[in-house]
Amino acid sequence: MQLEDIRIFVTIVNMGSFTAAAEHLQLSKQYVSRRVAALEKKVAARLLVRNTRKLSVTDTGQVFFHHAQRILEEVHEAEQVISSRQQKLTGSYRISLPMIYGVRRLAPLVVEFQTAHPELSIHIDMSDHYVDVVGEGYDMVLRIGNLMDSTLIARCLGKLAMVVCASPDYLKTHGAPRSGADLIRHNCLLYGREGQVGWKLKSDGTVNTFAVRGSLSSNNGEVIRDAAEAGVGVALLPAFIVEESLRQGTLVQILAEDSPPPLTLSALYPRHRQNSAVTRVLLSFLAERVAGIVDEVEKDKTENYLGYHPE
Repeated sequence: MQLEDIRIFVTIVNMGSFTAAAEHLQLSKQYVSRRVAALEKKVAARLLVRNTRKLSVTDTGQVFFHHAQRILEEVHEAEQVISSRQQKLTGSYRISLPMIYGVRRLAPLVVEFQTAHPELSIHIDMSDHYVDVVGEGYDMVLRIGNLMDSTLIARCLGKLAMVVCASPDYLKTHGAPRSGADLIRHNCLLYGREGQVGWKLKSDGTVNTFAVRGSLSSNNGEVIRDAAEAGVGVALLPAFIVEESLRQGTLVQILAEDSPPPLTLSALYPRHRQNSAVTRVLLSFLAERVAGIVDEVEKDKTENYLGYHPE
């Protein structure tokens, strides 16, 4: 079975006639007819029925059409991937990454990307602030959390899990909250925007916001993590900040069944950069690699994090 025959068949079904398909593919109608006949002989089934008035697709043809479309889509994706790998990227590119997740996860990926394209010069800035992308000359920024309204183009790269946790000593002294409502009786360590607007927890498909309070707040997740390890209070933090603490047992996950909604990791770039070859190839690379990282973290969290279950 030839790929060209599959492509011709799909085009005929989509265009509604042999004549329209032949014109679209810039082939003769006779050649198109011969290729369909060869395809039907190969699959030993009638795929199309023609009369003087209309073209119809047989039941077998419909089944074959759906599979054929998927085959062509996968071939196109494979061609795009190969083309991206072979494309030579040059020039300079300026990117801003979030501080902690950037250092731990994203910067190594950008370095790997640059190594694969040695004629491309990349400058990496690390910042948790919303930089002026156009005014400061950035080609792309990656940010975690809700996005501010802007004229930038945004693409979601992945979802980052959140964890409610506390130290074993804190839980022994103060007990463990059994529900989100119990958090009002605990010293909650406030991190970033979630600390300002309340903690969101999802239970039985419903997301509720709890107006928590605490004696310590910070815009740096590692500060909040260290305070939680010291027994100061309960923390709500991204899993990538506390994953090692959870493995070592210096922090314990609580309220695991009332899971916090994940944070969104997004790539933002100016409209004038959307046709940039570097932007297109880098986005594809990051989307694939970040998805792999997130999957590994989720798998690791499921297998290794120790939940706290009060008696």
